[in-house]
Amino acid sequence: MLLHEKADQAEALLAETGLGCWLTFARETELHPDPGVDLVVGANVVRTSAFLFGGGGERVAIVANFDTSAIQAKGVFREVVGYDEDIRGPLLDALRRLDPKSVGLNYSTDDQTADGLTHGHWLLLQDLLRGTPYLDRLTSAAPLLTRLRGRKTPTEVARVRRAVAVTEQVVELLTPHIRPGVSERDLAAVVHTRFAELGVPPAWAAEGCPIVNTGPASDLGHSYPSAELRVEPGHLVHVDLGVRRDGYCSDLQRMWYVRRPGETAPPADVQRAFDAVVRAIDAGAAALRPGVPGFEVDAAARRVVVAAGYPEFKHGLGHGLGRAVHDGGTMLGPRWPCYGRNPEAAVEAGNVFTLELGVPTPAGVVGLEEDVLVTATGCEFLSSRQRELVLV
Repeated sequence: MLLHEKADQAEALLAETGLGCWLTFARETELHPDPGVDLVVGANVVRTSAFLFGGGGERVAIVANFDTSAIQAKGVFREVVGYDEDIRGPLLDALRRLDPKSVGLNYSTDDQTADGLTHGHWLLLQDLLRGTPYLDRLTSAAPLLTRLRGRKTPTEVARVRRAVAVTEQVVELLTPHIRPGVSERDLAAVVHTRFAELGVPPAWAAEGCPIVNTGPASDLGHSYPSAELRVEPGHLVHVDLGVRRDGYCSDLQRMWYVRRPGETAPPADVQRAFDAVVRAIDAGAAALRPGVPGFEVDAAARRVVVAAGYPEFKHGLGHGLGRAVHDGGTMLGPRWPCYGRNPEAAVEAGNVFTLELGVPTPAGVVGLEEDVLVTATGCEFLSSRQRELVLV
């Protein structure tokens, strides 16, 4: 069971990161989702709760009495303690028994998937621990959570693979619908219909999944498909889409060129741009291996784009992919302040990333995105590479 795989990983990561204890301190998790709850608890709670992993293999859940049965049913925690009026007593009892030298909490200035503790709950925890030695032992659990989220288990990888395979089915169906006169919104509707037929939700909000761009007038980035912009001969058509299957996401970008009368191939400038993007992804993939900092992988692809005469893309080459379409952890990006320290983190075997970038042309943007798994020696493409423009 996936919860148990991740709980076993967390237990091992305590020793690796030097934490004495990992504490997920949560409440009303429907309103305040926490990454620790998602990864190793697997059930929601409605009152202040504490989930502790100790360095000696202890796993203690302290929850309201009416939440105990749901936590016990998951079978992750070896001890489930219920309370009615105040969590302070059972929480302090557990900490005294574990007596950890450090207590990792779910907060981070860099990684959003390690930042589940609200400021209000942080203040409450300080009140609960006041007068005890544990108040001075609180620290960030981000080193543990980031690795726990990023190192995909075999079950997680299999789920991402299935999500990618479904997305590629949608892409295959889309090609016959790309023709002059069709709007961006029309193409998005085709994708939504196919999602429904396959029984999968989009990987992000449906209003913007898929992103569809046709021609040079279309807004780039996280835009919504337009009802006014329509496919014309000479346009590049770009689609960015993903699905969520079994709780895991895919994220792909694909390209088509709509030929003008008499054209048998794309214009030279369009083909040149497409080839540069393919080469840049090749370069990023070649640099992607365990131990390499994320910024070096980004730089390998960025050099290809700039050397080909195109402007730098103003985003990272790749982000983590898994339970969320932007799954946190190591960032394959430049060392810009907006990315914090994530690009300086090392790539690890088991990480799943996107490799994505785009360049402008007079016919519209050329943008590609592939999904890859980091292996012990390099990376494996989970998606079927697009190496040629689809001509319509």
